[in-house]
Amino acid sequence: MAQIQVRDLTFAYECSADYALENVSFNIDTNWRTGLIGRNGKGKTTLLKLLMGKYDYEGSITTNVTFDYFPYKVDENELSKTAEELIEYWKPQVEIWQVIIQLNMIHMDAECLYRPFCSLSFGERTRIMLAVLFASENELLLVDEPTNHLDMHARECVKEYLSSKKGFILVSHDRDLLDCVCDHVLVMNRETIEVQAGNFSSWWVNKERNDSFAISENEKHMKEISKLKVAADRGGRWADKSENSKIGFDPVKEHDRNISTRAYIGAKTKKMQSRVKSYQKRMDREITDKEGLLKDIEKVDDLKLTPLKYHKELLVNAYDLSLRYKSSEHVLFENMRFSIKHGDRVVFTGKNGCGKSSIISAIMERTQNEMIKNKLIVTGTLEVASGLIISYVSQDTSFLTGSLGVYCKKKNLDESLLYTVLRKLDFEREQFKKDMSDFSEGQKKKVLIATSLITPAHLYIWDEPLNYIDVFSRMQIEKLILQFQPTMMIVEHDVRFQEKVATSKVFLQ
Repeated sequence: MAQIQVRDLTFAYECSADYALENVSFNIDTNWRTGLIGRNGKGKTTLLKLLMGKYDYEGSITTNVTFDYFPYKVDENELSKTAEELIEYWKPQVEIWQVIIQLNMIHMDAECLYRPFCSLSFGERTRIMLAVLFASENELLLVDEPTNHLDMHARECVKEYLSSKKGFILVSHDRDLLDCVCDHVLVMNRETIEVQAGNFSSWWVNKERNDSFAISENEKHMKEISKLKVAADRGGRWADKSENSKIGFDPVKEHDRNISTRAYIGAKTKKMQSRVKSYQKRMDREITDKEGLLKDIEKVDDLKLTPLKYHKELLVNAYDLSLRYKSSEHVLFENMRFSIKHGDRVVFTGKNGCGKSSIISAIMERTQNEMIKNKLIVTGTLEVASGLIISYVSQDTSFLTGSLGVYCKKKNLDESLLYTVLRKLDFEREQFKKDMSDFSEGQKKKVLIATSLITPAHLYIWDEPLNYIDVFSRMQIEKLILQFQPTMMIVEHDVRFQEKVATSKVFLQ
């Protein structure tokens, strides 16, 4: 067992005014199954790349192990190659038989190694890369969000596989995966970093308890500071009044005073002033004790939504629905039946490529929201209510480039309102000045979600909205949906999210 010691690690990207990481220090063991948790934009992926030696930094990283990183990079011109060929670039020291052993453990047929990489699904690509990653020993493996875009079956395979391994750092926002896989967590809080034994749920229980204690202590200190301020102010006024009465008096009104009373008044004033100084010292101590109590509290603001009420109960109805694309003879599915009524939150789930996003495309084709007509051949019944207003979140974020201001003008959005929602989703103000292409994937996704939230609609269609979204924002979005109960059609594989928000599920084979 070896250790990784990180001391005062500081790093900033070129042309960036703020630090990606500043004075970060922690120790972890190399045989732990460590979950790396933190908000979008906190520098989790940056930390992994610093461990890999990708950038120059200040501070120190001390360890005697080597690192390897998931996902491996595959360029556009390499997609036609087989995984067997790509292994030579990814991890040249491993033998193919070592990879095949790992593929068996992750429920993959070795035949997939000899197919063009472009022909593999996201789940197949992910599992092959993980098999290659774990094919050699004596490395600490850095696994960066392995379940994004994966269907339920692939997620279960990845979860089972990682549960059987050790010696890795896992970046994930999937609460179910973190609970099943990790025995330690490395948490990037707002201002500090902490390491705890346990999984996400045990850490979350501790965090809620610690946050509650910190808030209670803060309130107690605030009350004490307020009382001391009142007492100090009152004592100060008394001392000033007493001091001013030392010299000069009215012998008619104050017949019991004489010149010798001055010494008594002076002593009394000095005692009062001493008491005021004591109040001030106690107040300073209370303020010192209060400092830092709330520094890591996650201030999650409530989001708002203004769904529109449609005049009919039934918004979408599918009966014996079959779909295929004009460019292919392959039928995605047949005889599908489902309906979406006012107030429903229907979650669609199934394997990658089974047609979940295609159903969305078919519905969108029947509205005025999309100009992608006639790509699909629809047989059976697909009825979409006339004049239905849809707010859509795409799983694709690649088109988000340029400034947020230009984006708002193009989408005809209220810029200040979008900024307000993004702030509630934990965007720093400095991010508003950046080009969106420089945003993290989670931040890009939040732009799309914020756009949807400020767009009043009868039906909200979200296609894998939680990819790359941090845990705190996931909980925030769950609370929003349960509070405002919009009519929704959602494609999402997060088990905890499904359990929270779905009123019904549609399973595609």
